[in-house]
Amino acid sequence: GLKDRLRELIPEKREEVKQVKAEFGSKVLGETTVDMAYGGMRGIKGLIWEGSVLDAEEGIRFRGKTIPECQKVLPSAEDGTEPLPEALFWLLVTGEVPTAEQVRGLSAEWADRAALPTFVEDLLDRCPKTLHPMSQFSLAVTALQHDSQFAKAYQSGVHKTEYWDTTFEDSMDLIAKLPNIAGRIYQNVFKDGSKVAAINPNLDYGANLANLLGLGDNKQFVDLMRLYLTIHSDHEGGNVSAHTTHL
Repeated sequence: GLKDRLRELIPEKREEVKQVKAEFGSKVLGETTVDMAYGGMRGIKGLIWEGSVLDAEEGIRFRGKTIPECQKVLPSAEDGTEPLPEALFWLLVTGEVPTAEQVRGLSAEWADRAALPTFVEDLLDRCPKTLHPMSQFSLAVTALQHDSQFAKAYQSGVHKTEYWDTTFEDSMDLIAKLPNIAGRIYQNVFKDGSKVAAINPNLDYGANLANLLGLGDNKQFVDLMRLYLTIHSDHEGGNVSAHTTHL
């Protein structure tokens, strides 16, 4: 699975970072102006981020691949033409294009992790319809900290070289639960809240989200959700709209 592959890649990446810092650690990345500071740090190189990069002419690249290239090489659903978000996630995490089997495995794992704790469901159901959906979304996400594996491991004194393990578990849990959160909020705010669909373990991530919104029978919308989630999954590590989609 993805975690096994990540466990194989981490030692290589740690050694690579060690070598880069040893050779280039004292190099200057660029200059910072007063305008940059007033402009919200726009244009300042202040973060190493390999997931994606933006270009003013050609747009975004995910691990070096443009959106059309991702559409060409990443696995899609049997009933769709657009790349699956699971495939893009695998690419972002590992830098590798996954196989269709690996993507199906990730879909199944997210479906298995998707259930919300009862207290989070109750929390959302008690929110007034007038509370902004994103406020409700943030409320649910922060409430899920209750079950954080990283928090428990950190409190128990886990070594920092093992932080990645429970961080990965928390990330997988959170991503898996987002469609249930979004679907419940949508049904409560824009519908009567009485019909919240269940996650279908046989569907992919985008199809499940569409189904939770009540639009699972619209094949064009399902494929649109797959594409939307894929191309908004990362934005050079720092764009506000991308972080909203992360949440």
